[in-house]
Amino acid sequence: MEKQILKGAVMVAQSGGPTSVINASTYGVVKAALANKNVTRVLWAANGVEGILEDRIFDMNAEDPKELELLKQTPAAAFGSCRKKIKEEADLVKIVEQFKKYNVRYFFYNGGNDSMDTCQKIHDYVAKIGYDMRVMGVPKTIDNDLAATDHTPGYGSAAKYVATTCMELSKEAGVYGNAPIIVVEVMGRNAGWLTAAAALANTSGFGPDLIYLPEVAFDMEKFFVDVAALNEKKKGQVLIVVSEGIMDKDGKYITEYTAAAGKDSFGHTQLGGLASFLAAQLKSRLKVRVKGIEFNLLQRCAAHIASKTDVDEAFAVGKATFEAAAKGESGKMITYQCTRNPYKCTYVAVPLSDVANHEKKVPLDWINKEGNNVTQKFIDYALPLIQGEPNIVRENGLPRYAKLKRKKI
Repeated sequence: MEKQILKGAVMVAQSGGPTSVINASTYGVVKAALANKNVTRVLWAANGVEGILEDRIFDMNAEDPKELELLKQTPAAAFGSCRKKIKEEADLVKIVEQFKKYNVRYFFYNGGNDSMDTCQKIHDYVAKIGYDMRVMGVPKTIDNDLAATDHTPGYGSAAKYVATTCMELSKEAGVYGNAPIIVVEVMGRNAGWLTAAAALANTSGFGPDLIYLPEVAFDMEKFFVDVAALNEKKKGQVLIVVSEGIMDKDGKYITEYTAAAGKDSFGHTQLGGLASFLAAQLKSRLKVRVKGIEFNLLQRCAAHIASKTDVDEAFAVGKATFEAAAKGESGKMITYQCTRNPYKCTYVAVPLSDVANHEKKVPLDWINKEGNNVTQKFIDYALPLIQGEPNIVRENGLPRYAKLKRKKI
C-alpha cells in the first residue's frame, strides 16, 4: 500500500570515491524525479553533505536535458564528492534546516559504506524530529564491498578495466627475451573483489599467474617461493596482482612495512606503494628484474572501457530508488538481487541498517587453497558483470562528457 503523497523538492548528492557510473545512477534518480508531478524542483548539493552544510545548492531544472543524458557516460562525480563523516548532532540540525529552507522532501545520497552511515543518520534524525521527508541511499563503490547486494554500481566497469589492463601487461611482458617479473597493485582495503577481477583475464588466456587478496593472510616467505618457482618455469614472464590491503597473519598491512604509511581523515591506514615495495623485495631476494605498477586512480573512472551491464544497471538502480521513495519508502537502499545462468538482475529495497558499516568480502571458498589465486566460482560470479560496450557519444574522436550550467540557488 502506497503511503500519503508527498510534494516538495528533491535533493541529490554524491559521496566517497568516484566511479565510471556514479553519474548514471544519479541521472536515474534525476530523470525520474523531473518527470514526477509531485516534485516541485530538483536540486543538487555540491560535494555531498559538505555542500548542504555550506549552502552550495544548485538547480537541476535549469540544466539542458541533453547534457543530463550525457551523465550516463560521464565518469567521476559530476556533482562533486566528499569524505565527511557526520559525528555531531549540530551537523544534522544544520542539514535539516537546509532541507526546510528549500522544502526538500526527498533526499538521495549516492555512495558506499560511510555514505550509507551518513544517510542512516539523516533518516533517523528527520524521523526523530517529525520532519516529513524520505531519505534513500543509492549504492556505489568499485570495491564491491557493500553488504546485502549481489554487487555494486561501478564494480563491473572497474573490474573490466583491471582484467583488460592485465591482459595488455601480459602481452607486453613477453616482448623481450629477458622479460621482467611484473607486480601490479590494485585497490581494495579489506575486500579483494577488484583485485580478484584480474583473474577474468585468464578466460582469454592472457592473465596473471598469482593473485593475492586481503581475505587471506599474506606470507612473505611463501610469496618468494611461489614467485621463484614460476620464474624458473616461465623465464621471467610472471605477472602478479596484489590487493593494496593485503595483511600478514597478525593483521598488519604489508604497506606498513615501508614505515611510510600515514592515516586518512577517517583514521584508516593510507595505502599505496605496495607494488614498488614488493618489487624491491623480489629483486633483492631473487636477483631478478622486477617492475612494480600501481593502477591507482586510473581504475576508478575508466569509462572508456565501461561495462554496458554496469552502466545500464547503475541508471536502473537510480530510477528504482526514486520510484521506491515516491511510493513511500525511506531509510532504505536499493540492492541488486541476481541469478546466474541465465544472468538476471532485480532491484530490492533493504534497510540502510543492513548496509551501513557492514563489509562484504570475497568468500574463502572462492580463493584457492594456496591463497594465491581465485577459483571458478569467482569467475562465474564476475564474468556477467563486465559484459557489453555502451554506445558512447564522441566529439573529435573523444568521449563527450556532460557540461552542466551549475546555476546556484
